[in-house]
Amino acid sequence: MKAILYINQFFGQIGGEEFAGHEPEIREGIVGPGMAYAKALKDEVEITHTIICGDNFMGSKTDEAIKRILGFLDDKEFDIFFAGPAFRAGRYGAACGHICSAVQKKFGVPAITSMNEENPGVEMYRKEMYIFKGGASAAAMRKDVAKMSAFALRLLYGEKLNSAAEEGYFGRGIRDQIWLDPPVPATDRVIDMLLKKVNGEEYQSELIIPKSERAPIAPAIPPEELAKIKVALVTSGGIVPVGNPDRIQSASATKWGKYNVEEMDELKKGEFMTIHAGFDPAAANDDPNVVLPLDVMKEYAKEGKIGGVYPHFYATVGTGTTQAEATRMGQEIAQELVDDGVKAVILTST
Repeated sequence: MKAILYINQFFGQIGGEEFAGHEPEIREGIVGPGMAYAKALKDEVEITHTIICGDNFMGSKTDEAIKRILGFLDDKEFDIFFAGPAFRAGRYGAACGHICSAVQKKFGVPAITSMNEENPGVEMYRKEMYIFKGGASAAAMRKDVAKMSAFALRLLYGEKLNSAAEEGYFGRGIRDQIWLDPPVPATDRVIDMLLKKVNGEEYQSELIIPKSERAPIAPAIPPEELAKIKVALVTSGGIVPVGNPDRIQSASATKWGKYNVEEMDELKKGEFMTIHAGFDPAAANDDPNVVLPLDVMKEYAKEGKIGGVYPHFYATVGTGTTQAEATRMGQEIAQELVDDGVKAVILTST
């Protein structure tokens, strides 16, 4: 059987951050981590080719990178696709997810990667592919590759697979009916869990509900203080200059944009638009201020209700965007505003 491996510029032995813009290339045989895969896969699966792409190239030119890599694979025979491990490297994790998803969809072969639980790529792609729970750094390379390879062999040979928790990958949200041997009625199982809970013992629910982080509500700003400070506008409603210069995705966004409105009293039709794929854009395109109320905020500034409007607004798209990506983008935008002394933000959606 044959496999193809995807790695970034660092593990491809090209260079570090200064080579993060390295364009996609394909090489015959094994490069870098491929040695660990070859050892773990033994003689049962051969890694015939290695694809290398810079993290920045994949992140900033995703569509082009994927198109070129899929083109590399058009005339190749392979039974499985590996990417990474990506450890805790966010850009690398996203890149592994991007290409694994594209390869699965086009070629119908399974794709396997590995990331640390803190890697944003996990939340972006855990439902689409097998993402194994990996270490925080390259020190875990052999261990992570060994888990991926052992699972790959069982998958390729059609062996019975266990649950995500037992196999070691992140759950994909798929629930299968399992027949216990010997059978245990649900009433007995639930009473057993209840008794363990009452007695303070460890137990595992059969229906695991993920926990969502909650951001505390910010305290109100007194009117007299608000009249002295500039207020920034941020939106997840997809308001951008016509043409979408930053190529922000219309759904499942991983990018945000920053646009100057210092000399504007409103957002004009024909100059700004929404790229949001989750609602009818007609009203927003006719009057972008209904989503990003620059006109009202400028009026408030003239009336002295606020000290002014921050000269730039920030925009992204919320629909389909993962919690991890939303958190990352929010933190990046917030850091810019904090560094510039902004003390108040109005966040609008749709």
